[in-house]
Amino acid sequence: MKRYGELFAIPNVWVLVLAAFPARVAYGMVALGIFFKTEQTTDSVALAGLAIGINSVAGAATAGLRGSLMDRFGQKWPLRILVPGYATMLIVLNTMDSKSAILIAAFLLGISAPPINLSVRPLWREIVPKEFLRTAYAVDTSVMSTAGVIGPVIATSLALSSHPGSALNVAASFMAIGGGSLALTKVSRNWVPEKKDANQISIWKHKAIQLLMIEGCFIGFGWGVFDVAVPAFATLEDVPHRTAWVLTAMGLGNILGGLLGGLVSGKVSALKAMRITYITWVFVSIPIVFTYPGWSMVIAGAFLGLVGGTLQVFYWEVMEAVRPKGSAVGMMGWIWTVQGTLMSIGAAAGGWIAETFSPRFAMSITTISIISGFTILSLGRKRLGAADRIPTPEEDLAAMSDNAPTTK
Repeated sequence: MKRYGELFAIPNVWVLVLAAFPARVAYGMVALGIFFKTEQTTDSVALAGLAIGINSVAGAATAGLRGSLMDRFGQKWPLRILVPGYATMLIVLNTMDSKSAILIAAFLLGISAPPINLSVRPLWREIVPKEFLRTAYAVDTSVMSTAGVIGPVIATSLALSSHPGSALNVAASFMAIGGGSLALTKVSRNWVPEKKDANQISIWKHKAIQLLMIEGCFIGFGWGVFDVAVPAFATLEDVPHRTAWVLTAMGLGNILGGLLGGLVSGKVSALKAMRITYITWVFVSIPIVFTYPGWSMVIAGAFLGLVGGTLQVFYWEVMEAVRPKGSAVGMMGWIWTVQGTLMSIGAAAGGWIAETFSPRFAMSITTISIISGFTILSLGRKRLGAADRIPTPEEDLAAMSDNAPTTK
């Protein structure tokens, strides 16, 4: 763990981790907060699911636009506008008592979501030397995963307490605190968007980004189906409470996997590390199809989360290596627009597939999607060639020199 000790000794690392954490927890609370608010108000599970779907689709479909906004104007003013606006919309949604008003508020909430995670990612390049970037991405991945585990627990506990309205109100508070803190940090305020090349093609025409978007379609759809297949399987077997076991195990595995990814030698290129981890993810995803909601699914889910968390570290590195200049935030936003939209479609289809056919068939779609994603990236790996290289010692020294003012 010496590597992580060295990372956290660098100034501003703790600041960046802690500043955005409350906002990340808030995002972990929002989906369940909307679900319980809608269900308790309308007494309709179907409408509650629709509200989440509308919110998710609106958020995914506009992520690229919000990311591009930051690539053009920086982070200072977009965050200072979007963060309070989003927190306010959460409180407004909490006061709604009609079906149409809740659905409209859920939609507005989605299109106004501050790109917290997308904003944090490019800031690591500003505060750590290049040789620490993989470790920094690993920490960031694990922090996101931790927030993803904590958020739903807090939201469920509050929504089912004697004060159910407190779930969305607390989420609003966390967003205001975390998003506001990030916006006020020196590294975020001073972040200057990269200038685009004069003859630069658009993200949509960029061959490497196109490949990642196609892969994202399969992974997004498959993961959306999985998110519904697990609770559907547990509910059909009259053990709905075991859903929490599986999702918690996956979340903890994801956290550990992210930390392990940061320990991989810097002498291994990001693309090679991603391909090795991806093929491992393919094999690890196969046993989940044959599990039952209980210890077998908990163990299989933990391994799926472990390898997935490791993969995410290298995936971020590959994206950073192949993206066009001037798209540090927008590129990730547009990929999420594609992947998140397909994830929403997958979630909508997942319940019908599990009920009409079987939950195991639904989970097999996730495995097939992971296999498809690996196949697509393997066939088009030449497009990702920029990520298949190791920085020279001279480049490392230059990166350390560039970061000297912020690491002294």
